[in-house]
Amino acid sequence: MANKIEKDAHSGTDTTGHEWDGLRELDTPLPKWWLYVLYACIAWAAVMCLLYPSIPGISGYWHGLLGYSTRVQAMAGWHEMQARHVDAMTEIAKTPIEQVAKDPQLMETALQAGRITFANNCQPCHGQNGTGRIGYPALGDDVWLWGGKLADIETTITHGVRSADKDARQSMMPNFGADGILKPAQIEAVADYVGVWWGVTPSGTNVSAGAKLFADNCAACHGDKGQGNRDFGAPPLNSHVHLYDGTRAAIVAQETHSRDGVMPNWNARLDTATIRSVALYVHSLGGGE
Repeated sequence: MANKIEKDAHSGTDTTGHEWDGLRELDTPLPKWWLYVLYACIAWAAVMCLLYPSIPGISGYWHGLLGYSTRVQAMAGWHEMQARHVDAMTEIAKTPIEQVAKDPQLMETALQAGRITFANNCQPCHGQNGTGRIGYPALGDDVWLWGGKLADIETTITHGVRSADKDARQSMMPNFGADGILKPAQIEAVADYVGVWWGVTPSGTNVSAGAKLFADNCAACHGDKGQGNRDFGAPPLNSHVHLYDGTRAAIVAQETHSRDGVMPNWNARLDTATIRSVALYVHSLGGGE
């Protein structure tokens, strides 16, 4: 309710004439400094509205007297970044992979490009961070079919394994059972012997017959102690890392009818710098030699 303006007895300040439940509002002016700051902010906002994009319209917006655009600025930064990336990738393409690994700046670009390319092209088979899947080698361990040095990895990625590339890695395990090279009992004996290396052989089994069969049929590729042979892409059998499984049944299945996977030759899809970047990224996963 509105009353007449009066002088407050305690503060000596006029009231506004408003009263609520016996409470009267003092007409205390705002501090001068606060008003000056407010007026300055209003003036600053008006100037900014004139200089920069600000006011929307029906078919566009006010572009500002300076013609400034965050989109243009962002795109300019993106183009600059792309130019630097292209320069770095060009340098990676013409630099031996071992030298790239010794250059911190090139290595930073290579690892970033390799990680993205791996996620888009390799991860569906080899798993996130190269953890591997059944039938697809793990890339983060120290067991390699064709070698784990930088040049070895680059060659495998470039030409593939059993691919259409004329320089592809080539290997093939005989179908000892399906082609009648070994009888079922002999295959079982070899499985017993091979299983000794990672502890899947039943207790008390005599593996001497399997040892003789292994020496005659398997040692030429896998080594006399199951150590493997990278010249043939023959996996080590004395390791606890297995491509298809580590059970006795898996050993028998592989001997009977071998499974030979195919890896694409990525030189048909990726350029040299990108392949080199993927090789450096794979090597960095922890199993590179």
